[in-house]
Amino acid sequence: MAHILRGEIRWADLNPVRGSEQAGTRPVLVISNDIFNARAGVVIALALTSQPQRAGFPLTFELEHPDLPKKSWVKISQIRTLAVERIGARICRLAPETLGQIVEGLNEIVGG
Repeated sequence: MAHILRGEIRWADLNPVRGSEQAGTRPVLVISNDIFNARAGVVIALALTSQPQRAGFPLTFELEHPDLPKKSWVKISQIRTLAVERIGARICRLAPETLGQIVEGLNEIVGG
């Protein structure tokens, strides 16, 4: 598998899940840094959804990218640590400015 890079949106198998976690094979946004991704055997990622979201920022962030298969929202509150074996093909990579806004939302949620 090619290196998994911060800011990439990739397909991932999120099953099995519990409760209100996002399930199935779906896009995720990798937020962990490149060195961690290469060495740890896991990545830290945020789930995406194509369902319109009632909750606004910082809980969700609407994405506009031509390579996404559908209009999408990053579920900033749905953070997961995933084994690299769960990570599939790359869909696209977000601009650093967009990734920065999403990380700011995460910081608001966790009190950073």
